[in-house]
Amino acid sequence: MSDNTRSSYQRDLSHFACWLNERGLALLEVVRADLQRHLHWRIEQQLRPTSTSRLLSTLRGFYRYLLREQMIAADPTLNIDSPKRGRPLPKTLTEADVEALLAAPDTGTALGLRDRTMLELLYACGLRVSELVGLRLEELNRRMGVLRVIGKGDKERMVPVGDEALSWLTRYLREGRPELGDDPRIEELFLSRLGQAMTRQTFWHRIKRYAVEAGIDKPLSPHVLRHAFATHLLNHGADLRVVQMLLGHSSLSTTQIYTHIATARLQALHREHHPRG
Repeated sequence: MSDNTRSSYQRDLSHFACWLNERGLALLEVVRADLQRHLHWRIEQQLRPTSTSRLLSTLRGFYRYLLREQMIAADPTLNIDSPKRGRPLPKTLTEADVEALLAAPDTGTALGLRDRTMLELLYACGLRVSELVGLRLEELNRRMGVLRVIGKGDKERMVPVGDEALSWLTRYLREGRPELGDDPRIEELFLSRLGQAMTRQTFWHRIKRYAVEAGIDKPLSPHVLRHAFATHLLNHGADLRVVQMLLGHSSLSTTQIYTHIATARLQALHREHHPRG
């Protein structure tokens, strides 16, 4: 499993252990009724079904391990159903929103130039934020205008960059990155103000700040730009399988959620402009 997956599972297990401890229970003593109480508590707290499903996945793996090691006599997760998860449409941005966001950083500074380049690349390539901050210098081929991206499950894909993003990358490498750090041992493409590799959390905070400056009042995260990338491609006639390849989705069914966004947009435009809409 990836570091992010292991971290999520560990966090889920720790939170569950704390909940048990507050009630005088322990992980090795849990029975099915205790788990059902916890799930009911999560519903009362209005926690998302997606996070509850992941918690159950964590607990199933954990208690199967304990059962296999003969540390417990019965698996408390047996016959516990995961909450039903709908397929909510991903939050996205209009093309005007994206333009405003891209224009927000002050490109007269090294940090602003770095941020503008990261935003341009995120939108041009539809990268996950972990893929963006993990990019290495050797994975950029400026002559061919492509990135070699290592995605989920260490799957590799080649993604075209586009002229606009490539132009910002060239300027960042010439003017911004040398100012942020010159340690040849640092292979990451994007550096922090301390000359170290950028983190997901740092970039998330930066993008929130630029959203405020751009006057965007929608919930915004780096992943929303990935959604905008896919939605805008489909709105302009891109083939669904091409979008699947660019996003690095292993299954086309994952990508199909974006067709619903494109259809919803067409319906809204029809209602607005058609005389009998």
